[in-house]
Amino acid sequence: MTAVTLFTGKDGVLKKCKANGHAGFSKRGQDIVCSAVTVLLKTAMQFLSRNKDVTLEADTSSRGTLAFCVEVKDGNPEAESCLKFTADFLREGFISLSKDYSENVSFEEVAEAGN
Repeated sequence: MTAVTLFTGKDGVLKKCKANGHAGFSKRGQDIVCSAVTVLLKTAMQFLSRNKDVTLEADTSSRGTLAFCVEVKDGNPEAESCLKFTADFLREGFISLSKDYSENVSFEEVAEAGN
């Protein structure tokens, strides 16, 4: 099972996201559920890495783990809007995956205190 956790500020702005484990839908290298999780996370990371007002730190140090943290530089409202959109995108994608493949993906959102 792949466990995905999305961390947001109380205002819905993305703070971090992490995925741990393997979906186990199919054999390694052919697992469409693992691929879907990876595509959602890597697309979000690539999108955010292009924003000069966002700091992105990724952790891909071990197989079966993909995580990243983001932060807005200097409280830029446009960058915060970008992080809120990205949180919404990830939430919708992972809710859908966890419903369609409930044996393979779990999704949790944690709203942190503060911004």
